[in-house]
Amino acid sequence: MSKSIYIFGFHSIESILNSNPELVIKVLIQKGRKDKRVIDLTNTLTSHKILYLISDKSNLDKISKGEIHQGVISEVMTPTIPSEESFFHSITKFDQKPMILILDSVQDPRNLGACLRSANAAGVSHVVINKDGSAPINSLVHRTSAGAINSLQIFHVTNLSRTIKQIQKRNIWVVGLDGGIKSSIYDVNLTGSMAIVVGSEGKGIRPLIKKTCDELVSIPMSGNIESLNVSVATAICLFEIKRQREST
Repeated sequence: MSKSIYIFGFHSIESILNSNPELVIKVLIQKGRKDKRVIDLTNTLTSHKILYLISDKSNLDKISKGEIHQGVISEVMTPTIPSEESFFHSITKFDQKPMILILDSVQDPRNLGACLRSANAAGVSHVVINKDGSAPINSLVHRTSAGAINSLQIFHVTNLSRTIKQIQKRNIWVVGLDGGIKSSIYDVNLTGSMAIVVGSEGKGIRPLIKKTCDELVSIPMSGNIESLNVSVATAICLFEIKRQREST
């Protein structure tokens, strides 16, 4: 059964209204707001026959628990995330070269949201997240993804190693990101059917997942920083795949 969460701000609700208005249960708008953005929002809500209520700022502050809400809080349903069976079915019928992002135990909701935002911008076809050990899809993920979460095919799997092996059987090359490897991502051909695996904050990809990958690469860096934030590393990898594909 789908659960509901609160999301905050204009951009979050506008993104859902543009892609999945049926997910919106109701919208709370701060009392006294009569500016153009509020008027446009209420007109859109009315056209979709979505309930909106006027609420005191104190009530909005209580619901948001310190998050910036801009005078708008929306209750939305979180769609059930499909399982690995649905994922295999999707890639089997996919008629283009897939670009798959596999996130191994990304635990910070903001990092997860940022990874999803980059995935959408880079043209990722599928996102795979291990069900246990990863951040849940919550309001922070929604907000950080800047609406991208509503436009991506996201799947939860219980056994990431098994999922990768099934991907490989479908002639999809699986590349893992590992900062301890000398091989640079810029020296690898990424133009074919691809899956890129990115690990958790601090620990990176788990050892068993590393062994399952076809190839491990790193992002070459200068300076004295040992590693990049996982969302930054994810964006670099995805856009390198995009760059290579578009240059061929």
